Amino acid sequence: EEYGGTWTDELALALVGNPLLVSAQFLIDHSPVTLTPEQVVHRMQSRVVEQIADEVPWRPGARELLAAGREAGVPAALVTMSWTDLARAVVDATEPGSFELLVTGDLVTHGKPHPEPYLTAAARLGVDPTACVALEDSPTGVRSAVAAGVPTLAIPHHVAIPEIPGAVRVDTLAGLTPFDLRPLATGAGDPARA
Repeated sequence: EEYGGTWTDELALALVGNPLLVSAQFLIDHSPVTLTPEQVVHRMQSRVVEQIADEVPWRPGARELLAAGREAGVPAALVTMSWTDLARAVVDATEPGSFELLVTGDLVTHGKPHPEPYLTAAARLGVDPTACVALEDSPTGVRSAVAAGVPTLAIPHHVAIPEIPGAVRVDTLAGLTPFDLRPLATGAGDPARA
């Protein structure tokens, strides 16, 4: 709107899960914005970092699941196509020790849906990807995790997630423990429970 354009929910939803430079180029292509893709990313992220400083928009059950994982000694990685500044703001808003590491869009060569982000996280955690569980809320994220061989729970949020072989869809994280995740993601658990 600052540049005289109109932005719609439909356009915004087309960006969910994309690498940030892809989203920035999409924004430029669908508006009169004259910034470079890098400038768009920095502008968007600085605004979101400001909002996160006020409040992190936690999904139901996410904080509790992170806390239970931390208490049980289950390492967690934040695998996001956001860049490090934004991911660090999210991590800083969580309890210390909630995440062992960050894999961000500015630190990988290929963003989601490529498997590189999840393969990088598993390698840095020192575990086989098949021993992990991914929690994803976008089709591109689910495809990335599945392509890396990571058992995946798809938790739709802003956009619908189609049936993707290798992923199990659940409605919420509320009530789940770290020990529920792997059985659910590998099909051994009861998705109706979630």
